[in-house]
Amino acid sequence: MRLRKILTHFFILMALTTNISFIMSPNPYELVITISMNLFATILKMGEGRILSNELMASSLVADLHLIPAGFIYFLGDKNEAVGLAIGALAANIISIVLGIIETVLATFVEED
Repeated sequence: MRLRKILTHFFILMALTTNISFIMSPNPYELVITISMNLFATILKMGEGRILSNELMASSLVADLHLIPAGFIYFLGDKNEAVGLAIGALAANIISIVLGIIETVLATFVEED
């Protein structure tokens, strides 16, 4: 097992679950944790030379570019708009999970050959 790959997948999954948690009960602590998890996942995806690394990085950047403005909007007082942006980030996080699964399956086939 490779520690970096485990950490990357851990933070991708944490980004997804904390995002869902914020959408279900929007509070500032969950939003800060969600933004942090997404940023950690983005940082860990940098420099990866995997099969779908470009697509994984793009999905992570999309989630970040939804959640960071959501943080500003939330603290300016518009919870509904912040949750709307978090839903957009949720879609990007789901795509990231799906791409991670596809990449793992493809890597398994490459290792078997």
